[in-house]
Amino acid sequence: ELLSLTVLGLCTASIFALAASGLVLTYTTTGIFNFAHGAIGMLGAFAYWQLQYDWGWPTPVALLVVLGGLAPALGLAIERGIMRHLTDAPETVRIVVTISLLVALLGIGFWAWPATEPHPTTQLFGGESVTLFDVGVTWHRISGVVVAVAVALGLRLLLFRTQAGLDMRAAVDSRPLALLHGARPDRSAALAWAIGCSLAALAGILIAPVTSLSHINLTLLIVNAYAAAMIGRLRSLPMTFVGAVILGLADSYAIGYIPSDNSYFSSFRFAIPAVLLFVVLLALPNPQLATRSGTASREDIARPSWTTALATAAGIVGATLVLASVLSDADALRAAKIFGLALIALSLVPLTGFGGQVSLCQMSFAAIGAMVMAHHGSAGEPVALLYAALICGAVGALIALPALRLSGIYLALSTAAFAVFLDRWVFNLPAFDLGPWTIRMFDLGIIAVQPLDLPGIDGADRPTHLVVLSVVFAMMYLLVVAVRRSGFGDRLLAMKDSPAACATLGLDVTRLKLAVFALSAAMAGVGGALYAGTQGSVSPERFALFESLPLLLLSVVGGIGSAAGALFAGLILGGLPIAIGIWPFLTNLNRLLPGTMGIALGRNPNGAVRDIAERYSVLKEVPVALLGLLVTAGILAGLALAGSLTGWGLTYGGLAAMVVWPLLAEVLAARRAPTSPSESGLEWAEVDRPLRPEELHAVDAALGLEPADA
Repeated sequence: ELLSLTVLGLCTASIFALAASGLVLTYTTTGIFNFAHGAIGMLGAFAYWQLQYDWGWPTPVALLVVLGGLAPALGLAIERGIMRHLTDAPETVRIVVTISLLVALLGIGFWAWPATEPHPTTQLFGGESVTLFDVGVTWHRISGVVVAVAVALGLRLLLFRTQAGLDMRAAVDSRPLALLHGARPDRSAALAWAIGCSLAALAGILIAPVTSLSHINLTLLIVNAYAAAMIGRLRSLPMTFVGAVILGLADSYAIGYIPSDNSYFSSFRFAIPAVLLFVVLLALPNPQLATRSGTASREDIARPSWTTALATAAGIVGATLVLASVLSDADALRAAKIFGLALIALSLVPLTGFGGQVSLCQMSFAAIGAMVMAHHGSAGEPVALLYAALICGAVGALIALPALRLSGIYLALSTAAFAVFLDRWVFNLPAFDLGPWTIRMFDLGIIAVQPLDLPGIDGADRPTHLVVLSVVFAMMYLLVVAVRRSGFGDRLLAMKDSPAACATLGLDVTRLKLAVFALSAAMAGVGGALYAGTQGSVSPERFALFESLPLLLLSVVGGIGSAAGALFAGLILGGLPIAIGIWPFLTNLNRLLPGTMGIALGRNPNGAVRDIAERYSVLKEVPVALLGLLVTAGILAGLALAGSLTGWGLTYGGLAAMVVWPLLAEVLAARRAPTSPSESGLEWAEVDRPLRPEELHAVDAALGLEPADA
């Protein structure tokens, strides 16, 4: 049995090695860690299924089209359209953009090949097998080993024996110097991405018949590739293959030796890659503290005054009061989910917005908060929120301890590993005793959570519950403002800007990271408890890793440095299902929108909400338009309170007012713009063309000079 498991484990390792080698290739030649590598493999596997199984193409032709045409073309498109613009981008931007690409590609996969439809596959060579060392092995598995060896030799020759490989490695070390020596980094990067995507697709095609053709499972294949690549420290292909062998054998031995009837360990096999990834990350040498780069982000984290903050909080609660008065119970319940998600997203503001620490496990902390609320606040007792904050804060600090020395992609990978570890194993455990305490998770895969019940307030009334959530959000927003205005917030921003400078000035960066992780986890736990109350009952899938990713992306897109980004994320994630209920054709938009919006992050470092606010600032220049908007809002609110205007009539009216009045203000402001030198003075004169005589006279007059002779 040991020999059989070893042979099968080595065959599985070859597939992991193919995926990891493509990941290492793109990183060593472009400097960008591709979080979307697994999603690319998933699309390649489904494209092969479409050609070979659904359309009946011959297997060699289908393989050639996918591996020699579609996958390289996708790699070239990604490099040309996205990655080429990230050459000088900060590492945080690179991380978020590649995660956005993962979410977008996963959405495309669900759109093109719905998960509700079967996608059966069979092994290559008809599943025929051969006996090796008294172990039956299919030719499909043997082909994986042969291809992996060939790829290893081919990549070694490419990187160290060809001019293209030399150009690839030189561009990462010093792009300007490589250009001076005649290298073409853009062409080298395009070649690396084309090969990397082909290897990802090949790994997906080979592993799909062994496991299943599943969107999530194939995308999570990247966790195995992450761990193998990290064993090779993202540089060494031989060590990457060693890491793949370790993972393949661990997976095979887990299948053979972990009892399937043991409810505590039967699902541990699926968490092994995450555990190994976390261990490998901790074993890496301590990285140097980052310094401020010459390509620092243009991000501006505002420091709001208390007057502005209190007015904003009051505005949020006031608007919710008006909305709650006109919404039905069903609509109020849907709107409450927006605030629930916004509360979880708000926990990212001090951690990522102020501190620059990327976390991919916020929904995991939210899941812990939901479990605490379910088991210790069965009737919606407020004290359960305190328990959720304390327990999640402690777990956040515990997780942060081993991850304190990590940053950038390593920190993102460690938090992703923690999320997968909880998703795949811990959340599925039955109840167990830990000393005098009984620890309970998601009983029978689902738990019931009651909404918050405050004394004197009817929590069962949905509109009232909506208002309560808005008040909680406003209070947590004020907490974030207090953090931003404090010395703690200043230290977080300094750490984000340059950890090396902070250490030089004597700031304790380790303690700072620990504190902000604990605070963020506590906030996420409270948000998760309240969000679960809006659902009534929740399962672990509601808080999986792939639920954390859109939350982070939309928070960054909206503006991670303020509560506006969190509210933006809640509106998109919570509002789109409402729109889908009315217009079902928008179903796939819910999967694509977060990813496509996140890809544009590099061009918009301060968030979409800041851009929208700047767009509305023109109303200050045109008081008539501002007054018109306020009057229109008052009329709509009055009609809503009177019951004359409800539902989508009120929605369309509000949206029309928000669009029409700013546009009218822009038109009026443009008409008032100066059209001649006498109206505008010196500032009006352009300097990118020769000045006209009248403009020269205007300049002379403004400077007090004698008029120039003709």
